[in-house]
Amino acid sequence: MRDFEKVLKACADKNRIRILKLLEKRRLCVCEIAFVLGITQPSVSRHLRKLKKAALIETEQDSFWTNYFLKPGNKYAKAIASSMKQWLNDDNIVKQDLVKVKKANREKLCCAK
Repeated sequence: MRDFEKVLKACADKNRIRILKLLEKRRLCVCEIAFVLGITQPSVSRHLRKLKKAALIETEQDSFWTNYFLKPGNKYAKAIASSMKQWLNDDNIVKQDLVKVKKANREKLCCAK
């Protein structure tokens, strides 16, 4: 029951849903996600922590970047991730995000600070 609740709570936020949809396409760092969503990096990090706690995403280190990617770790997360691939593909916000993520260049975004 507890794992099911974590997954549902993690998916109960518009920005976390948008992040999951982006991660269907490719691995992303915090800077890239912040660029696409138009929110701060600390906000993105908080969302990513909740998604990771619910076993919906995993991380890997790539030089000084941390890449985030989909990797459901429990049966509830796996079912949600599988269904999410079919949901919201025609949503205008999701479509805009997928166009914008193509312009997200971590070398320019992360090193410009």
